[in-house]
Amino acid sequence: MPFQNRVTPLGELIATSERGLVYGNRGCLHDEHGQIRRQWQVKRWIACRLEFRGRHRAGGPMPPGRYTGLFFLDDATALASGHRPCAECRNEDYRSFLALTGAPGADDVDRLLHAERLQRFYPALLEDLPDGAFVLEDDAPFLVLADELLRWAPGGYTQRRSRRRGETKLITPPTSVRVLASGWSGSEPLVHPSRPS
Repeated sequence: MPFQNRVTPLGELIATSERGLVYGNRGCLHDEHGQIRRQWQVKRWIACRLEFRGRHRAGGPMPPGRYTGLFFLDDATALASGHRPCAECRNEDYRSFLALTGAPGADDVDRLLHAERLQRFYPALLEDLPDGAFVLEDDAPFLVLADELLRWAPGGYTQRRSRRRGETKLITPPTSVRVLASGWSGSEPLVHPSRPS
């Protein structure tokens, strides 16, 4: 049975067998039985590499008292859920992300992102959003990509729509949207290679 450690663009933790391409954490969220007991422990929500210095994150058991390893479909999903690049395993991504936010340090950007996560949705115009941002359409998360919207699912994108103009609900925190609007793309896959027909 899969652990409840897969993250949706809405920041929810679900149990599914699909692992995804990006790893991360937000502190210790599970109890001694591996059951999720809280949504976050710390304000520092990070997105990491699946492999770093001989460590390979495969989604196995969650040791008691250790951070809860989380998995994201891709970097766009991690950003939408309120995570930012890790300063250790993705140092170059972290430094460029931080510079584009204008925040002087990790604590500052983490406080900013935490405040934005608490609001959850922001009004926006679809035509103003950069590739990699997520919006809520028909109560489901959709990725903005060129002239399309792609519906998120745990194993990949399942439906495509033409990108319309007009108002929408933005899921990705505004700070991360500004970074994406600059053309930023980190070392991890921004968009999962799945493409719906």
